[in-house]
Amino acid sequence: MATISKSAADLPARLAGALLGQLLLAKGLITSADLEKALAAQPASQLRLGRLLVRLGAISEDTLLPVLAEQLALGLLSEEQLHTQSINIARTIDALGISPAWCAANGLAIFESTDGALHCACRTPQDSLMREVIAALQTELPVVWQLIRSRDGDWLSKLLLSGREEVGTGDDAAHLRELAEEAPVIELVNTVFSQAADENASDIHIEPDEFEFHVRLRIDGVLQTRSRLPIARFAAVASRIKLIAALDIAERRLPQDGRMSVRAAGTDFDVRVSVVPGVHGESVVMRLLPKDRGHLRLDRLGLAPDHLVKLTQWAREPNGIVLVTGPTGSGKSTTLYAVLAEVNDRSTKIITVEDPVEYRMRGVTQIQAQAEIGYGFARALRAILRQDPDIIMIGEIRDLETAEIAVQSALTGHTVFSTLHTNDALSAFTRLIDMGVEPFLVVSAVRAVQAQRLVRRLCAHCAQPETLPEVVQALWLALTRDHAHVVPEQPRWLRPVGCPQCQSTGFRGRLGIYEMLDVTPNLQAAVMRRAPGGELATLARSHGYRNLREDGLLKAAAGLTSIDEVLRVTGTADPVED
Repeated sequence: MATISKSAADLPARLAGALLGQLLLAKGLITSADLEKALAAQPASQLRLGRLLVRLGAISEDTLLPVLAEQLALGLLSEEQLHTQSINIARTIDALGISPAWCAANGLAIFESTDGALHCACRTPQDSLMREVIAALQTELPVVWQLIRSRDGDWLSKLLLSGREEVGTGDDAAHLRELAEEAPVIELVNTVFSQAADENASDIHIEPDEFEFHVRLRIDGVLQTRSRLPIARFAAVASRIKLIAALDIAERRLPQDGRMSVRAAGTDFDVRVSVVPGVHGESVVMRLLPKDRGHLRLDRLGLAPDHLVKLTQWAREPNGIVLVTGPTGSGKSTTLYAVLAEVNDRSTKIITVEDPVEYRMRGVTQIQAQAEIGYGFARALRAILRQDPDIIMIGEIRDLETAEIAVQSALTGHTVFSTLHTNDALSAFTRLIDMGVEPFLVVSAVRAVQAQRLVRRLCAHCAQPETLPEVVQALWLALTRDHAHVVPEQPRWLRPVGCPQCQSTGFRGRLGIYEMLDVTPNLQAAVMRRAPGGELATLARSHGYRNLREDGLLKAAAGLTSIDEVLRVTGTADPVED
């Protein structure tokens, strides 16, 4: 018979000593309202409190399990440990004569460790039936209980049931709908959302291959793999996401786009869903947009003080075009929404035309462009001008027709905010002229241009000091000479190290680096005669302009990011204008 360790034998007594809900409240991980809601729903759901809180989106499993492990005085089996012990698990289960199907159904991993103990890891080690089964095993080894994450339990199912096909994975829509409504599938999808929310991910990628599917999160602009799950579960997971995004569950040949609202880890999100068919199944990508728009403020964009003053002034321009430029994923939309939040009041009529509408703002008329039905930016803009707007926001100037309407709107007394895909602020003029807009119209309408990129913010827990590399010493000397008013007296150069707080990346979060370009009379004249970029840059610098790399270096000197990160984002070559 198995020898049960004290930590497993006295679980019920310890449960009575410290209620999980009170422990989570004391740590500030849930609110009283979350706890009350879960307790009210618990009798009908017949779920343990922790799993119910996860299902309700009050907390993520990754946040819950360390607290549960603390309460139960148990260890937590990591994904890496589970994969390392995979062969050992299969061998141990076979040697003990336990049904692999039963272990898979209960998410139970059993293996003999080098310390001479029988490790039993599962999602509910406090379950009395589970402990009775283990106690009845014909072994003299002491039993050590551990907790396991739900997603790791799913991977374990693949290991134990390899070669078996999940029941009900047919193509028929009714079967897919049934799968999508099963409790384990709902819990798995909720766990993915909760983990993404916990780690401040901007996107979730769910991608199938031949034998398994992967869940990857885009964190601080970089994709990181978080789970590998059995391919047998993929149809159910994809169907669940399609179901709540109001997409066609049975359609797997054509791309689909949808939208949904979810609550995860105590935060409400709008989620944009893109489903694209691939060789091994559909690739599902979800963009997470927090509904709480408290971060959409100019003073939270990471602007240097002088840049913040400029952007605040530009937001109040009575007419003209203000452009924000940069590649996809550089934070342009966030900047525009922050500008709109700055000027949004009851005395101002603001209308936007976007594709898609990323954030929904009170007091703003937001229009979704739909090119597939002939309702593109240009047509929407013509309609907008009949709505008596004060401020117009165009999601992107993509073609000559849209550019011409934007220019005419600006020249007839409207303020227009929009974006362009250019590498720097000075290139915005060339881009509009190349589209076909006359140079004199460009310089008459455009008031200011901001270019931007996003760099990763150093983790405050592990960043370490470093010396200024030789490669940027000349640039730093020029900065201290030409922009002395914004250069810190004591530069604080730091480098990333990596720790548990930042998932060993050395970075947590992102901030912007910017170019801010005022369109002065001298600059207008130079654009009119199509002066080269070097001349435009010289004129801009005479009015305090600095390029992306220079602004990034100032952020690095303040200890906010690393020099290598700035060079990675801006490139290591000298700027063209220099």
